[in-house]
Amino acid sequence: MRILAIGDPHGNLDAIKKISLKGVDLILLTGDLGSANLARKMAFENAERRKQGLPEIEHPPAERKKAFMEIYDSALAVVRYLARYAPVYVVFGNVELSNKETRKESREIGLKLPFLKDALERISGVRIINNRLANFGGVRIGGLEYFLDTSWVKEFKPGDYSDNFRQAARESAKARKVLSGFGKVDVLLCHQPPYGVLDRVTFKGAPKHWLGKHAGSRVVLDYIRKEQPKYVFCGHIHESAGKSKIGKSEVYNLGIAQTKLIEVED
Repeated sequence: MRILAIGDPHGNLDAIKKISLKGVDLILLTGDLGSANLARKMAFENAERRKQGLPEIEHPPAERKKAFMEIYDSALAVVRYLARYAPVYVVFGNVELSNKETRKESREIGLKLPFLKDALERISGVRIINNRLANFGGVRIGGLEYFLDTSWVKEFKPGDYSDNFRQAARESAKARKVLSGFGKVDVLLCHQPPYGVLDRVTFKGAPKHWLGKHAGSRVVLDYIRKEQPKYVFCGHIHESAGKSKIGKSEVYNLGIAQTKLIEVED
């Protein structure tokens, strides 16, 4: 059985179409499915303004909807293409919004927005395995969606530190519970890398005060050290793409649309 893991597509359908999918039995995606150029630009601008003590820019509703639809449309295009070749298992990254988050965004801007989760699940062969354990031909795959880890808040020290830390404490506790429920898996599919492993921010477009810091997850690191999954596939910090090992676990940060093919006996 041939399983192909693909790093964050970010809506780059041209790059996806260059990947050889012949003979692949299952495709895994590490999240950040759609192009988030507009959303990233808006977020990074406000991160810099907060650091400088300046008020955030209030982007108009039409601009926020345009950023949302850039992600939505390009994500669907990528997944629809891949699903023509093999079943596709997906976890959400920090780009995708849940239905609950989409409703909130829709209320805030006063404009109707479509649900990406529902649209993806209508594509034949696609499974969203956020915080779920999946079994494919006897291969145990744990899917962990992106979450705000307390390690990120401590490392990056955002201006709204207290609020972020409370949110991160809740989300980190939930992620630990999910991973504990997985136990030992063959494959961990997650969005952010483990803390200190393939996770250093060097992207020149990022806020200057982020550069050189570790953006990985201590929750993920602790799980890998304890349970030693054979393979870990992640993305998120694209400039730190590569391979590393934690004990016996092979960890792959697949960056933007990079791939790793594994073959297992079925």
